[in-house]
Amino acid sequence: MPEIRVVIVDDDPLVRSALSHFVSRDPEITVVAEAESGLEGIDTVERERPDVVMMDVQMPEMNGIEATAVISERWPDVKILAVTTLDGSDTVLPMLSAGASGYMLKDSSAASIVAAVREVYSGASSLSPRIASLLIKHVRDTEPIGGDGTLEELTDREEEVLQRLAQGMSNAEIARALIVSEGTVKAHLGRIMSKWHVRDRVQILVTAAHAGLVEFR
Repeated sequence: MPEIRVVIVDDDPLVRSALSHFVSRDPEITVVAEAESGLEGIDTVERERPDVVMMDVQMPEMNGIEATAVISERWPDVKILAVTTLDGSDTVLPMLSAGASGYMLKDSSAASIVAAVREVYSGASSLSPRIASLLIKHVRDTEPIGGDGTLEELTDREEEVLQRLAQGMSNAEIARALIVSEGTVKAHLGRIMSKWHVRDRVQILVTAAHAGLVEFR
């Protein structure tokens, strides 16, 4: 696997140091630069062109939501992983809408954060369990359930993958839970995306929640 080049954007130097330490323990991940605000983050991405940006939400000068929108528009190949303490729908949903491919809380385990970096780098989305639950709850609370009879039915195995996705599991965690390879999990997710005409794991969850196929926990 090629080197994954990461930029960390957070206004707290201790958090930047901790995140850098966590992800750098993976031999295939290299932190190439750090920034302490959204504006500095944009300049850093322009200079470094990383593969993944680990983005805080609440920062001076320009917040992470605004910076994510700019980066996603200018450099669509750069993946953005939100890493923050904020877990309200007023930050989670705007961050995902701005273009973040994943959303992790800072109290997630180091292994989960490293897995999330790998997930978004590979083109998937990564959500912590609480964020997955919040997303499902928000959809269930704001949109009428059911109604869409056009959804193609899932196989039993695809349904198992869906339910674990709703628990906020990464591909690796789903693979361990089902005793299959990560490649098999990716294949199942790919088939679900194809069946439902959606682009990523976040959209799978939104579609499933809207149809009443998953519950928030």
